[in-house]
Amino acid sequence: MANPTVKFYHGDEVLRADYTPGSAVAAGDVVVQGDMVGIATQAIAANKVGALAINGGVWICPKAVTSGSALAAGTLVYWDATNEVVTATAGANKTFGYVVEAAGAAVATVKVAKVLP
Repeated sequence: MANPTVKFYHGDEVLRADYTPGSAVAAGDVVVQGDMVGIATQAIAANKVGALAINGGVWICPKAVTSGSALAAGTLVYWDATNEVVTATAGANKTFGYVVEAAGAAVATVKVAKVLP
């Protein structure tokens, strides 16, 4: 996976799901399966069972740095797999969580509490 690394910030990773990737997954990679968005907290070798954090904890996530990309605390954000960032735009994007600390348009990361859709 080529997406920027999502980093665990603090809290409890409440729920994990088994995941067997077809190719290696690095720690911090975001994996979308249907409507579920998970984060690999450890590297997972190809064709080996690993786990994805799917609910809980606060994560430092990449976000766009374009005009209008500011995110206020409490905003529900989605994972944009095409651009590999969290965004407030739902559309075809999958639910990721809630912003816990506001991030201005020029800021490249945002803290997000991970929740199930």
